[in-house]
Amino acid sequence: MSKSIMSKSIHSSPDLQEKVPPAARNRRQWTVVTYDIADDKRRTKIMKTLAGYGQRVQYSVFECELRPADLAKLKQRLAALIVEAEDDIRFYALCDACVKKITALGKAQIHRHVSFLIVKKGVGDSE
Repeated sequence: MSKSIMSKSIHSSPDLQEKVPPAARNRRQWTVVTYDIADDKRRTKIMKTLAGYGQRVQYSVFECELRPADLAKLKQRLAALIVEAEDDIRFYALCDACVKKITALGKAQIHRHVSFLIVKKGVGDSE
């Protein structure tokens, strides 16, 4: 059995980048990733991999804002780490309207990607 979880998705064709309109290629989509990994060592590797893509919000839940290419890369990296017969990773993609409807209770916080703006200091500007 193949280790690729991408084959289980309707959006997983190898030419995904070609089908994504150019304007959407750099657009980030809010994605919730959950996992249930049987082995402690694999679970730690999954957690560390996801930490590079998003914010851990619960023990086995990450919130990520991913470009299509980053999501495909993340799925490939995670697929290489799991044992399909024992492990479970799920990706829940939320549209912008759905993200606005997220409700958090208690100490929970909503983690959003922060865009950066670089301002170049002009000649004659004081420090």
